Amino acid sequence: MLISLGIIIFLGAVSLIILFWGIATYNKLVTLRNRYENAFSQINVQLKRRHDLIPNLVETAKAYMSHERATLEAVTQARNLATQAGTAAAGKPGDPALMSALAGAEGQLGAALGRMMLVAEAYPDLKANQNMMSLQEELSSTENKVSFSRQAFNDAVMAYNVQREIFPSSLIAGGFGFQAAELFEIENPGEKEVPQVKF
Repeated sequence: MLISLGIIIFLGAVSLIILFWGIATYNKLVTLRNRYENAFSQINVQLKRRHDLIPNLVETAKAYMSHERATLEAVTQARNLATQAGTAAAGKPGDPALMSALAGAEGQLGAALGRMMLVAEAYPDLKANQNMMSLQEELSSTENKVSFSRQAFNDAVMAYNVQREIFPSSLIAGGFGFQAAELFEIENPGEKEVPQVKF
């Protein structure tokens, strides 16, 4: 009788330990997921700021670059695509397809801005325009903030992915549907460079 009671107490204690471990692991995964989602919201704030600056930059340049309509339209179109991709990714940060689309759209926007800045070099009056210089300075500052925010997001995603993949946490992650999160990386090495906004 005592042996049976000892076995029951032992099994009960082991069950409680496993239960508490499962709860703690689940809570840690939720915390890490919330951390990378919050980090993405910081990227989203900076991208929105960047997207809001671009129309003013284009409007300022239009007055001087009337013969460069295609270049200005390419920037506007790339900005619109990047805004759409950012909105989609904000709904589900870390989703591989959405993060890839966002990285591609932001890369195209950076390339279009870079082309616009190269073309603008041929317009000395535009280079000297105070509004243009101010917008370029804000855009450059925002680009730096995007880079820092992206690094924080990628660090948070890495911590989450490591936790969900290690054993025995992977048992809880798989059982409760914790999917892998995607890093926010720009694939094309040329697109990793911040557009030069010097005049």
